[in-house]
Amino acid sequence: MNLFADIRSTVVDALGVMQADGSLPIGLSFDAVTVEPPRDAAHGDMATNAAMVLAKPAGLNPRVIAEALAVRLLADARIISAEVAGPGFLNLRLAPSVWQSLVAAVLRDGTAYGRADLGQGQKVNVEYVSANPTGPLHVGHTRGAVFGDALASLLDFAGFDVTREYYINDGGAQVDVLARSVYLRYLEAHGRSVEFEDGTYPGDYLVPVGEDLKAQVGDAYVDQPEDVWLKEVRSFSTDRMMALIREDLAALGVEMDVFYSEKSLYGTGRIEAAIDDLRSKGLIYEGVLEPPKGKTPEDWEPREQTLFKSTAHGDDVDRPVMKSDGAWTYFAPDIAYHYDKISRGFDALIDVFGADHGGYVKRMKAAVSALSDGNVPLDIKLTQLVKLFKNGEPFKMSKRAGTFVTLRDVVDQVGPDVTRFVMLFRKNDAILDFDFDKVLEQSRENPVFYVQYAHARVASVLRKATEAGIAVDDASLASADMSDLGHPAELAMAAKIAEWPRLVETAARTHEPHRVAFYLYELAGSFHSLWNRGNDDTQLRFVQDDPATSQAKIALARSTAIVIASGLGILGVTPAQEMR
Repeated sequence: MNLFADIRSTVVDALGVMQADGSLPIGLSFDAVTVEPPRDAAHGDMATNAAMVLAKPAGLNPRVIAEALAVRLLADARIISAEVAGPGFLNLRLAPSVWQSLVAAVLRDGTAYGRADLGQGQKVNVEYVSANPTGPLHVGHTRGAVFGDALASLLDFAGFDVTREYYINDGGAQVDVLARSVYLRYLEAHGRSVEFEDGTYPGDYLVPVGEDLKAQVGDAYVDQPEDVWLKEVRSFSTDRMMALIREDLAALGVEMDVFYSEKSLYGTGRIEAAIDDLRSKGLIYEGVLEPPKGKTPEDWEPREQTLFKSTAHGDDVDRPVMKSDGAWTYFAPDIAYHYDKISRGFDALIDVFGADHGGYVKRMKAAVSALSDGNVPLDIKLTQLVKLFKNGEPFKMSKRAGTFVTLRDVVDQVGPDVTRFVMLFRKNDAILDFDFDKVLEQSRENPVFYVQYAHARVASVLRKATEAGIAVDDASLASADMSDLGHPAELAMAAKIAEWPRLVETAARTHEPHRVAFYLYELAGSFHSLWNRGNDDTQLRFVQDDPATSQAKIALARSTAIVIASGLGILGVTPAQEMR
């Protein structure tokens, strides 16, 4: 049930009637007509822009349209007032029975309330994390993992067919560095003294990998040249690192559907096939790029390279795909990987990158546009840096990792639920300050506590009511006489619950799961306010002397908890049953 969508349909139907009786010209598009909460709750329950967006194409004064529309809307028993405001906005107030019946509907739907068919089963690939398999995931990867996972869950909730995918960057020089670093730990395991040069990975996490390598091959690689052991150690090390990464993701509650290896693109013809596809479209040529900005002719050597004409698809400059020596650029396998995604039949692609990949956005969008003939959209979401603090002081790096704070450091400190909610309580492209002490505070300033506390309070109400012999299963509550929910504060609570389905669609359409976290904080705030008012006004307390009245009041609380649980489910957070 989406009450805002229902009322919008009523508005559109009324506009159709106005066309039929000559009040509006035929042929107008109603696509831009919206029904949404007014900016100021004092103005009503809902507001429509219908008159404003139709005035110009209709050649009429917007207030004239709004006044005529108001008359027709008032014929609907659910709408008790329709007032024209300003230049032509129409503010609507709904009958209390609308909000009362909504509470029952939420209880009947359960956690399916708010699910949408926006996606209509479209296949969407969400690629996220995709960290180099060279060590444990760091805090930056944590934010990308949380964001990508929540976005995937949000799209699923909104009716898309979602595939969660991790792209293993195991085809570049960094895996050779990993192999050499593991080899040093392998020599250590044999009692050798070693030195980690700049560019190697000195973290302690490779100690057990070196020991495991010793257990597997003995001394076979000791004092052997690189060409003897590099390939085998690279494969061994990559497998161990991916196992570690999978464990890290599991600790955060993240499960992938697909792990796709970059290495699988090499020597299989897949890169060549993708480049040939672009060549067949006249988008591959041999040429020389202009010198990069800031370079002078003295320190720049023009070289003929194989170039992708990415400017034909919105990029600033054309991009090299093959170097002058015949080696592929880093861009070439990325093109092939996205060509593979398109070939798998996805209707839309989403890539979640770190902030350091900002320069990669235009070229990647150009590649996907070219490969799909503009039929498969690619949205790239950048996650900004996370600044870690503890009691206001910068949090020191992990000894285990050697150079950075790991995902496990964060999860071990505060748990997966707090980690996920806090990282989603800020838009992905804004820098996040994460203070280990503040995120565990039990106060309104801590959003995860505030939302969890609301859910726990409802759970306590249900326990108290059960002890009093009141039936509080959802079926019993849904059949209660909701006319007892007549106080303005209760109706306002129900109105806030009614925003959930609309919020889901908006967040899914914009690929912004932080909207869910923001809404849950507002919903929790409304509930806490209602709870506190019950301290002074006994009629607002959830458990009353009369069991029937209690059921109606508890139904409102329970419907709030259902929405909170649904929203937290999208964010990957477990709802709290009690606060300790």
